[in-house]
Amino acid sequence: MSFGLPSIKVKPEYGSNVKKQDGTFGVPDPFVEGLGSTKPKLGISHPLEVSERNYHLNEEKMNMAMLRNIQGIHAPLKLSMETKFTKKIGRLPFLPSSNLQNDVITGRYLDIGFEDILNTPELCEVAGQPHAVVERSLGLI
Repeated sequence: MSFGLPSIKVKPEYGSNVKKQDGTFGVPDPFVEGLGSTKPKLGISHPLEVSERNYHLNEEKMNMAMLRNIQGIHAPLKLSMETKFTKKIGRLPFLPSSNLQNDVITGRYLDIGFEDILNTPELCEVAGQPHAVVERSLGLI
């Protein structure tokens, strides 16, 4: 019995067209390509990895489908329009934005993830010189 909801079954994605640059011993050279550059080229190591990558997208699709079935097409259109506009809001290039409004609309402000505990480089408080960053973003430098 179908209620018009999208499937939550994981669709496997396999890297069949993986092209790795082999080093002298047949493996990628981490000194030349870096340690982080080899993992995306290797493909998926576990079937749940695809599901975890697309978790927020799948959750949004499911919520929009349920909202469309319950309230009609107006509610999902309004929410998608609001999220589209909140993604465009930003600050000057040298001030990182927390995207709090987008997180509140999507409900992600309630989630506690690794980025909240283990600080990532884009969340560090080190800022460059504002004039140089703005000129670079405008293509003047």
